[in-house]
Amino acid sequence: MSAEKLLIVEDDPGLQKQLRWSFDNYEVLAAEDRESALTQLRRHEPMVVLQDLGLPPDPDGTSEGMATLSEILSAAPHTKVVVVTGNGDDSSAVRAVGLGAYDFYQKPVDTDTLNLIVSRAFHIADLERRNRELMRSQQSALDGLITGSQRMLKVCRLVEKVANSNASVLLLGETGSGKEVLAQALHNMSERASRNFIAINCAAIPENLLESELFGYEKGAYTGAHKQTKGKIELADGGTLFLDEIGDMPMALQSKLLRFLQERVMERVGGRQEIAVDARVICATHQNLGDLISNGGFREDLYYRISEVEVPIPPLREREGDSVLLARAFLARATERHGSSVRGFTDDAIKAIHAHAWPGNVRELENKINKAVIIADGKLLDTDDLGLADPEGESGDLPSLNLRQVRQEAERRALEAAMAHADGNVSKASELLGVSRPTLYDLMRKHGMKVGNDA
Repeated sequence: MSAEKLLIVEDDPGLQKQLRWSFDNYEVLAAEDRESALTQLRRHEPMVVLQDLGLPPDPDGTSEGMATLSEILSAAPHTKVVVVTGNGDDSSAVRAVGLGAYDFYQKPVDTDTLNLIVSRAFHIADLERRNRELMRSQQSALDGLITGSQRMLKVCRLVEKVANSNASVLLLGETGSGKEVLAQALHNMSERASRNFIAINCAAIPENLLESELFGYEKGAYTGAHKQTKGKIELADGGTLFLDEIGDMPMALQSKLLRFLQERVMERVGGRQEIAVDARVICATHQNLGDLISNGGFREDLYYRISEVEVPIPPLREREGDSVLLARAFLARATERHGSSVRGFTDDAIKAIHAHAWPGNVRELENKINKAVIIADGKLLDTDDLGLADPEGESGDLPSLNLRQVRQEAERRALEAAMAHADGNVSKASELLGVSRPTLYDLMRKHGMKVGNDA
């Protein structure tokens, strides 16, 4: 296994040699100025940089040390930079950490202490690298879907079960909750993955154009139809057709779609030839189709055709812990895309993310993170960057992470539920809980609960 790479930026040849000797358990790279430091950084991508802030200033008086630090952090935001300052130069150390340095050390150099700081920097850099890899692997599990919520994991399992069938699937969920991500996952995990995935938003296309978009048209079918054109349904042959916002489809077009779903043949607008199409159909809507059917806005027979399997998708506010998990994943993507040196969130920002209701769901969260990364001045995103209210009172608090407290609360809730179900009968409650009566008595005393009857 190759040694970890450490870049030492030091213009004093004697001290540079001493540091090389002190860090012989690493693959040490050396640079004496900004230009050579950036060259080594790009060529070798070291995880940790040990940099002397006291590099000679530029001819114009600019601090070479601070300029080098800024360029290193800009070129490699995930690199941990430990700066070395002159004795008593606290202001430079504070400014360096403000720019994004991981830690600082003041001369004179004590190699044992410096070794400890550098070792810890490597450890943190490695943990962060693993975390980024974990987030990327979580994405690949279900084509970009990131979740830790039990409700959402159940949705994922259902999607995995039906993916390889030809059953029509109806995805139900609020706008921005991830319906298209799940539709793409259904396609990618099916035997049709190598063929086309054709998506069309029924609400985004004017009614007079939607029929032509779906079914295509023959040359001369109407003014402006200068050539024969295939529609989305025909293009999805052998693959998957995703009809987003199916609840907005006009009634007249619903009849034509129903015929296609029943007979698997279609005709282009202005055509007379029946065309057979083998396409798996996935639909999605944020509307209540039951209400639409009752009000005459949606065909009941079409509903049964498109909903062989229904997949209800919970909104983000009902996915416990997912808002923070997704925020971290979106931050990693955004910093990479925009070349930003933003490294994380303030504690208040995390609380605000957890407390916010996210009416726009995952899409709203991703948009806020992208905007915040672009406009942020510091290394950590705060509530102002995100455009979220500061968390106040208990509503902004994260759920308890004290495992003992969580267990005790869950234990008490289970006891209360069992006793209520058993109408206070200890014998029945103990059977429900799978414990002996003496154990149940002990648990009830532990939680200060009154002992019921044992009849």
